[in-house]
Amino acid sequence: MNDLRIERIRTIDLRFPTSREAIGSDAVNKDPDYSAAYCILETNSGLEGHGLTFTLGRGTDIVVQALDYLARTVKGRTLSSIVSNFAAFSRELTDESQFRWLGPEKGVIHLATGALINAVWDLYAKVEGKPLWKLLAEMETEQLLSAVDFRYIDDAISRDEAKAILDAGKAGISERLAQLQAEGYPAYTTSAGWFGFSDEKIRRLCHEGLADGWTHFKLKVGGDPADDLRRGRIVREEIGWENRMMVDANQKWGVSESIDRIHQLQELEPWWMEEPTSPDDILGHARIRRECKPTRIATGEHCHNRVMFKQLMQAEAIDVCQIDSCRVAGVNENIAILLMAAKFGIPVCPHAGGVGLCEYVQHLSFFDYLRVSRSLENRVIEYVDHLHEHFLHPVHIRKGRYLLPEAPGYSIQIYPESLETYQYPGGAAWAEPSYQEQHVR
Repeated sequence: MNDLRIERIRTIDLRFPTSREAIGSDAVNKDPDYSAAYCILETNSGLEGHGLTFTLGRGTDIVVQALDYLARTVKGRTLSSIVSNFAAFSRELTDESQFRWLGPEKGVIHLATGALINAVWDLYAKVEGKPLWKLLAEMETEQLLSAVDFRYIDDAISRDEAKAILDAGKAGISERLAQLQAEGYPAYTTSAGWFGFSDEKIRRLCHEGLADGWTHFKLKVGGDPADDLRRGRIVREEIGWENRMMVDANQKWGVSESIDRIHQLQELEPWWMEEPTSPDDILGHARIRRECKPTRIATGEHCHNRVMFKQLMQAEAIDVCQIDSCRVAGVNENIAILLMAAKFGIPVCPHAGGVGLCEYVQHLSFFDYLRVSRSLENRVIEYVDHLHEHFLHPVHIRKGRYLLPEAPGYSIQIYPESLETYQYPGGAAWAEPSYQEQHVR
């Protein structure tokens, strides 16, 4: 790594026209075009580090511009100078003296930071010849700790407490790895319950999901109360009561309305209620959780940073922690969140889907089980069956479980042909003027 130098950074505005088929639709995001701000770190060795951050179409160009700015911090640097003190590198990005004002550590700037940091980890894992989960799981404790910025969270978890968790994770790791190799990691499907799907399509997809071995299904809600309940009953009719069902409002309701609507949906026995209200409302989530028991409350895919997760846990506001692989500042910040969740005893069930999120988060969950939480109880990874064909090393699912990836890296590299076809605005996928005018500004 001492000789490997990052010489050039390429960024791409990548968009897939998924809104044509209502893929990804929910009560708030009704016509998403799954997209990504994508970056490639080119080196003097021929190896490349690939990273992305997920978006929904319009605005991807803004994230790309932020990524272009931040990428200047890695050009000309050796990989060893970054990974030898990864937390310092992360803080170099988030503490840029003037750019920080646009965050700090949230929004467009943090999304771009996540893409860049993840690209470095992808490169690092490729240099080591390991999939990312294996690289992390085999790291010495001090090396893992050096990737975590404890500023702002040391009142919730100290460095010594984190060290104790990671040291304890070394015991029994070979047995847990053997279990993952044999059985995979539990998952749930969202593909059957998008908001824009017809009743007939929901029934068909639930039926097909059961045949494929799925036991956990998620339904998008947040429309008319009677309609939400009717659609929920359809899912229950198809999957039965022995399987688990989750519901997701995607931030649609205020706090009081959330409480009323969750009570209405409790006849469906949801395994969790996801994003009932604003993702920033920590005390609101705490009240919802208190007043809606036994329904578990889940959130996190729109939590800006480790500080918000810290407060959600301290306030006893959530039952399920839903990390996102690139909403926060990449692998580094997600390690911090995994450690806090382990201390507070909260299961981590990552948000996935979109473009590459399934490919990403599998590594974080495998690492969590192997080295941090050491538990699979009440833990599942989200799975959405879209766009995996564009990746060199897509996820592998068997009977509702993620299988361990074996290729070196972070599983996020997209085929050059796909990058060319779906690059916006010049790619062939966007050549239809009427579609371009209607959906993309």
